[in-house]
Amino acid sequence: MKCLIVREMPGRMRVHLVQKTKEMTMRQADLIEHRLLEIPGVTRVKVFFRSGNVSVNFEGAQCREALIDAFSRFDFEEYEENHLVPVNTGRAINAEYQDKLVMKVVTRSLRRIFLPLPVKMVLSAIHAAKYVRKALRSLAKKKLEVSVLDATAIVVSLLRGDESTAGSIMFLLSIGDLLEEWTHKKSVDDLARTMALNVDKVWVRAQGTEVLVNVSDVQVGDTIIVHTGNVIPLDGKVCQGEASVNQASMTGESIPVRKTEGSYVYAGTVIEEGQCCIVVDKAAGSGRYDKIVTMIEESEKLKSDVESRASHLADRLVPYSFLGTGLTWLLTRNVERALSFLMVDFSCALNLSMPLAVLSAMREAGKYGMTVKGGKFLEAVSDADTIVFDKTGTLTHATPTVAKVVPFNGWDEDEALRLAACLEEHYPHSMANAVVQEARKRGLNHEERHSKVEYVVAHGISSRIDRKKALIGSYHFVFEDEKCKLPEGEELERFNAIPGDYSQLYLSVSGKLAAVICIQDPIRREAPEVIRVLHDLGIGKVVMMTGDNRRTAQAVADQLGLDEFHAEVLPEDKAAFIRSEHEAGRKVMMIGDGINDTPALSEADVGIAVSDGAAIAREIADITIATDNLYALPMLRYLSDRLMERINRNYRFIMSFNMGLIGLGVLGIMLPGSSALLHNLSTIAISLESMTSLTDTLPAVLKEPVVQQELLKA
Repeated sequence: MKCLIVREMPGRMRVHLVQKTKEMTMRQADLIEHRLLEIPGVTRVKVFFRSGNVSVNFEGAQCREALIDAFSRFDFEEYEENHLVPVNTGRAINAEYQDKLVMKVVTRSLRRIFLPLPVKMVLSAIHAAKYVRKALRSLAKKKLEVSVLDATAIVVSLLRGDESTAGSIMFLLSIGDLLEEWTHKKSVDDLARTMALNVDKVWVRAQGTEVLVNVSDVQVGDTIIVHTGNVIPLDGKVCQGEASVNQASMTGESIPVRKTEGSYVYAGTVIEEGQCCIVVDKAAGSGRYDKIVTMIEESEKLKSDVESRASHLADRLVPYSFLGTGLTWLLTRNVERALSFLMVDFSCALNLSMPLAVLSAMREAGKYGMTVKGGKFLEAVSDADTIVFDKTGTLTHATPTVAKVVPFNGWDEDEALRLAACLEEHYPHSMANAVVQEARKRGLNHEERHSKVEYVVAHGISSRIDRKKALIGSYHFVFEDEKCKLPEGEELERFNAIPGDYSQLYLSVSGKLAAVICIQDPIRREAPEVIRVLHDLGIGKVVMMTGDNRRTAQAVADQLGLDEFHAEVLPEDKAAFIRSEHEAGRKVMMIGDGINDTPALSEADVGIAVSDGAAIAREIADITIATDNLYALPMLRYLSDRLMERINRNYRFIMSFNMGLIGLGVLGIMLPGSSALLHNLSTIAISLESMTSLTDTLPAVLKEPVVQQELLKA
């Protein structure tokens, strides 16, 4: 592509893309932005699609050379054909509402400058009709709402011949509505894209076996296999198997739906139990975004309790505004003083600034790799006084490693590990991943020799290998539930000598122990400091719950300074503990990453999932953290606390400022038009302030460059 460097300075360049038409399409702008952001060292890209210019911030001379090469070689059609670039980027929404805002301001200015008063009065009367209709609809429902107050103020101003005041009220109301609609759509769009499906690999049936391939390589008509706890990556029809599918992200249904042969399944839903083979009938990316947007817009999850209270309060104050108007007129017989109550209402600021504050906080959370599925969950995080952690993959690293494999009953160490990896690779959990990675590191490739794999939540995996029953999982599952035999004699001594500070997986074949796989599960280096900061931020009780043995759990708890820990627990035990905390009047956050954490995530006031964990945990959780460290948790708590402080501060300001305007108007110090102008200007000002960063000041530990770098990686 032919390009021209328009301006350049150290670390920044502005490039003009020479095309037949000066203006790019929005899709072309998305493509070039996506391509440039792939280049290592590029920190920021801004595309001005109307002028065909691209502004790029970068680091280092090597990055500059890579940028020039990328510009010169870039071709829109070729890039789109060979790369998966998101269709919905928010660019169209921003362009649409920027145009609308500019048009409103220009139209208003031209009308005031060039049109004579009689014409302006007629246009204002026509414009006022929609506010009057809205007020009449409210009255028809026998409700005295804010719309009635707005319409009354506009109509009274017009009847008094005060077109300037009426026009200003309608202009500022329309600007407020436009800003609210813009911010809401932008926030929903941002949230939908962060919630959009992020599945890289999928199992495909090929030549009688299962092959792991990129989801982008799957074609319509291919058969994919999805196991327990995994997300369904593509739309299609079940051709074999039976599964219980969680469709909450698509339909809002809280109860899983049974899917059998012939049933249709949707991308983004999650298999809770069972497994099924699916014939794909839609390629990657089709329709998922729109379904999520619909779900979010219809869901009350976007409405926090404080937003609902603000909205209801605004409507409850309307009768008092009319009462104040009537009393002022009766006492003073002065229309202008009476109008002071009508010109100032509390609804604009309350109904606009509160949602903007919440939605802006959700976007800011996204900047730090946290996907928040609704405003009320930020409120719940701020209120929480107990936090419950799962251990493996949460307090410990999401990528534990195999320390050693101890074979028994004549098994070879590598053969035992090969078999374990063959079973574990179907279930994405940190310990399963450790087994698979160790086998790969040793070059232990395998063929799929097993039959249907059954996952037993919080216990392990059961299958058949060469007609022999194979199990892998916890001690409780293998020896107590399945009654496998412990070793005898010298092997029993070797079994008892295995260090207890490892997490252990037990592999059994035909009822006999084949191997013990010892997993190193090192504690995250930041975990002790994160727990200390959470205490400083008001969390009274930090609890760890794990299925590991007590000795391992005790060692972790001592290192981290936890308030409480529970070992050898089942999923129902975690949920039961959270219920007991609720009964004690405490608000609970739960952080987990596995299939076995899902009951507790659902039970908690706010469930937080680690993004590297099981798909069903991410689906059920209210918040997902994408960063590979725990600093996101104190950041989330701090952000939520600051949000609630902002909301309460806004509430106090709105009430006191508007009461002050009403008082000045009643005393005759301020004219109604001035009151209306100041009221609307204050509404816009506080709304803009509500959209500013909540994390401009941070606790010392969260301001550290290393911490910020880790948080912003997501």
